[in-house]
Amino acid sequence: MTKASKMKKKTNNTNRFLSVIVPAYKQEKTIKRDLMNIINTLNEGLTNMDFEVICVVDGNVDKTFFQAKKVNSNKLKIFNYEKNQGKGYAVRFGMSKARGDLISFLDAGMDISPKGIMMLMAHMDWYNADIIVGSKRHPVSRVNYPFLRKVLSFGYHLGIKILFNLDLADTQSGIKIFRREVVEKILPKLLVKTYAMDIEMLAVAKYFGFDRIFEGPIEVTFNKNTSAIKWQTSFNMAWDTLAVFYRLKILHFYDDKKQNNWI
Repeated sequence: MTKASKMKKKTNNTNRFLSVIVPAYKQEKTIKRDLMNIINTLNEGLTNMDFEVICVVDGNVDKTFFQAKKVNSNKLKIFNYEKNQGKGYAVRFGMSKARGDLISFLDAGMDISPKGIMMLMAHMDWYNADIIVGSKRHPVSRVNYPFLRKVLSFGYHLGIKILFNLDLADTQSGIKIFRREVVEKILPKLLVKTYAMDIEMLAVAKYFGFDRIFEGPIEVTFNKNTSAIKWQTSFNMAWDTLAVFYRLKILHFYDDKKQNNWI
C-alpha cells in the first residue's frame, strides 16, 4: 500500500462538501433543464452534506451561457470563456474553482443520470477510495448502448489495462469523483484538453500513488444524436492516449517540476 493510500481515513458525509463540475458545449437547448435536474437531484439525494454545481461553458459559440444564467440557485456557479478549448480544459478549469472536499464532474446532456453521483459517493466511502469511476460495464449499471460501441469500448479498455496497468472496465464515462488531495496533486500536471483527458487524470493519479481507484454503477440512456460513433474521434482518442503513455512512461514528463497554475 502506498503512502498516499495509508493516509486515507474513512469518513461519513457530515461536514463534507461536494463540488460537481458540468462542462457544457453547444448545449443551449438543454443546459437549463440539465442544471435544474442536477441541482434538484442533489438536493434530494445528499443528506448532511452541502454542495455546489460549477457549470463551465466551453466557448461562447451559441447561447449556452445565456440559458445557463436563467437557472436561479445559490448552489450554482457559471463560468465561460470565448474560445472553445475542449472538455478536458473545461473540467480542469472547473476543478480550479471548486471548493469541495470531493470533486466530481458530470457531462451535460443527461445521457448519464445525475442520480449516479449518490451511488458513486456511497462507493467512495465503501472502498475508502481516492477516485470512483462511473462505469457502463459495472454489473448493476443500467445501459442501453449499442453492441458495436460495447465492442469498441472493450478493445480500448483492454489496451488501457496493458499500457497503464489500470484495472478498469470503463474509463471514459462522463462521471467521476475525486478526493480533493488527488485533484490538487494532479491538476497542475495535466495537459490533455480533449479526447483522452480521463485517461490522463487516472494514469497520473495512480502514478503519484493514488491507487485506490474503483468503479461504480451508473444509469446511461443512449442518445443516437449525441453519442453516435465518429471514427475520427476514435482515432484522435487513440492518438491522445498514446501521447499520454509516451509522456508518462518514456519522457517522465509528469515528474518535471514545471507545472501550470491551475491551483
